[in-house]
Amino acid sequence: MIHPTAIIHPGAKLGEGVSVGAYSLIGEHVEIGAGTRIGPHVVVEGHTRIGRDNEIFQFCSIGASPQDKKYDDEPTRLEIGDRNTIREFCSFNVGTSQDAHVTRIGNDNWIMAYVHIAHDCQVGSHTIFANNATLAGHVQVGDWAILGGFTGVHQFCRVGAHSFCGVGTVLLQDLPPFVTVAGNPAKPHGINSEGLKRRGYSAEGIAAIKRAYRALYRSGLSLEEARQSVAELAAGQSEVQLFSDFIAQSGRGIVR
Repeated sequence: MIHPTAIIHPGAKLGEGVSVGAYSLIGEHVEIGAGTRIGPHVVVEGHTRIGRDNEIFQFCSIGASPQDKKYDDEPTRLEIGDRNTIREFCSFNVGTSQDAHVTRIGNDNWIMAYVHIAHDCQVGSHTIFANNATLAGHVQVGDWAILGGFTGVHQFCRVGAHSFCGVGTVLLQDLPPFVTVAGNPAKPHGINSEGLKRRGYSAEGIAAIKRAYRALYRSGLSLEEARQSVAELAAGQSEVQLFSDFIAQSGRGIVR
């Protein structure tokens, strides 16, 4: 399962059934879970832990030092979950001591070519990153979020669960859950109703999210007034509560 031209440091820990392609390099502090496949010409370095049954395609850089001038070779980490598909030329960096010390990527993500995930990002599960989507440092991405091709997310922004970014979107502020945006800078264009239907959301739940969206974006209320209105709509509605909590906790302001 290990190509003879691959270089595996004796200190690396590889689980059962791991395969490593030609000319790939696996560093000393790397752990790779059972069934994961590493393609040819891949570099996995740093304090990196990769879970089970992932597929990492050729020419990826996984676990390199962050692109942060303050980084001083601290033993920060990169953690990748299970069953992720990571296509060609992706680059994921370890964290920094100025934040959580770790960059995390969850489970069952579909990450296309040339995606960059910078230091200290926290990515959930079941996300889709189309080609050339880029996260600056300290970005948080919720479960089931979709980033269209060439989407760029500014540092410290949050991308809510079930949200959708059109191609070429530039996010400079937080994107609430369920909301669809596009443009540079991003502008809201309704909710991701089709995605919610596919994931089993009820008609009643989607209608409640639409009411919250209208209160935030279509009512003419100030942001503080809209937050209060959404909080009132959240009573007894778990979907709207997620929406309400997100906008209440926003530090960078929200796309509006």
